[in-house]
Amino acid sequence: MHVFIVIVGLLASILLIGVILLQSPKSGSGLTGGIASLGTVQTLGVRRTGDFLSKMTAILAGAVMVICFIAEFTLPGRTTKSAPESVMQQNIPALPPAQVPAPVGTVPSAPALPALPAK
Repeated sequence: MHVFIVIVGLLASILLIGVILLQSPKSGSGLTGGIASLGTVQTLGVRRTGDFLSKMTAILAGAVMVICFIAEFTLPGRTTKSAPESVMQQNIPALPPAQVPAPVGTVPSAPALPALPAK
């Protein structure tokens, strides 16, 4: 399933690249300028071609984002039960019971004062 989603995402991204390259950065070039020079303006119209390419760019960009989001959750071997420990947590040795600090909510007791000499 994951491989299929990745392949669909790759195809959508390649189509997105192609549609973006067909658009013109300035009026008169790109696919719209090529259609106007061929004399087929009456069939599609330059303005309608530009609108179509703009809509296709938005649709394909949204599709690529959604496919990437779905592909993240279909990774094989992914466990969602618990968060894995970080590397830092794995390398920290456990403290012996005598050195375990007191809980945050407790107040430490004052040390006993030494006995004063008798007068």
